[in-house]
Amino acid sequence: MEYHLHHQEQDLAGDVAGSSGGGGERLPQWSPAETREFLSIRAELDQCFAETKRNKRLWEEISSRMLSKGFYRTPEQCKSKWKNLLTRFKGSEAMDDERSRQTFPYYEEMKNIFSRRVERLHSLEKEKGVLDPEEVKEKQEEDDDDGRMKKKKNRKRGRNEGEERGRVLEEVAWALKELARRQKEREERWLQAAERRDAERREAEFELRRVMEGIHEERAAMEKRWREREEERWARQEVRAERRDRIIANIFARLDGDNDD
Repeated sequence: MEYHLHHQEQDLAGDVAGSSGGGGERLPQWSPAETREFLSIRAELDQCFAETKRNKRLWEEISSRMLSKGFYRTPEQCKSKWKNLLTRFKGSEAMDDERSRQTFPYYEEMKNIFSRRVERLHSLEKEKGVLDPEEVKEKQEEDDDDGRMKKKKNRKRGRNEGEERGRVLEEVAWALKELARRQKEREERWLQAAERRDAERREAEFELRRVMEGIHEERAAMEKRWREREEERWARQEVRAERRDRIIANIFARLDGDNDD
């Protein structure tokens, strides 16, 4: 099988160091396509990582899937790559500047992984009512030291467990912070929508008042014109009546004059 060995992007210096098992051999750095394929596989298995403390077989599964895609990476290299990406993602999350986040090319992929994790935690919290801290630690634990020698593991078990607990608690704190941030964004969107609806309602009321005022003004003008026409009509009738009365009076006067003769 022909393996893809890309050299176009330099992710982190730590991606190479320690990946070859301590022999000093420098392996090809991760290419963008290889990194995104790795993140896609890691996202599919994220729930499995959350459900088990013994994740050595999961890293082996990721390595096997990478190989089927044409990328040769050992389980330890995959595990090291995930730690480096996680460190860079947390650094990007700590920055409020959006431009600073854009310097991390895999920000969206990492954000999607943790967003789905937050959703699962939120669903679990709804189902059980109260989230068990021990279950959170089990579900959020990412890495273990299963690949180390038993003698070193026994000697450093206490320190390693403390580091693991600290890392898990840090990820839980980040997940809760992300949940609060998303809740705040939903509330802000709701407030903006309410403000828009209120502004539209006020605008509609203003337009209605303006139309009604126009109707009242037009009606008043029509009534004024009607009254003026009525007054003119009555005036003309009075003039005609006076003229008629004068004509009749003249006629009677002439008739009286003729009778006298």
